[in-house]
Amino acid sequence: MSTIMPIARATLTALAAAGLIASAASAQAQPAAKPARADRPCFSLSDWHGWSSPSRDILYMKVRNKDVYRLDLAYGSSQLNWPGSHIVSVVRGSDRVCAPIDLDLRVSDGFGMGIPIRAKTITKLTPEEIAAIPKKDRP
Repeated sequence: MSTIMPIARATLTALAAAGLIASAASAQAQPAAKPARADRPCFSLSDWHGWSSPSRDILYMKVRNKDVYRLDLAYGSSQLNWPGSHIVSVVRGSDRVCAPIDLDLRVSDGFGMGIPIRAKTITKLTPEEIAAIPKKDRP
């Protein structure tokens, strides 16, 4: 058995105490981790049941027959307002949509290639915001 000298023992105790104080100070200095966003507007493409577009830069998507999501488009298309136009969604991997990057949309009139449209924001609308959409523009 080895015996630690009193000076060495005091030094070890002081170092241990300093380490605890430093780690406590560090924990207080660091901001708390951000909680997961419960309000993130996630939905599954299989729950998407309709759309409308009041302008070339806005797309409303009806999801689960009760929710409406507004997509502000980075580059839309006037073809969104043409009669007979439809939206084509290309799914690669999961069909879960939580951010604009999760969408690969194209608008098509049924003839030729679909025109890509890119969302820059996705916003789940409140019941009040849905009610404020003119009836002709609701999905």
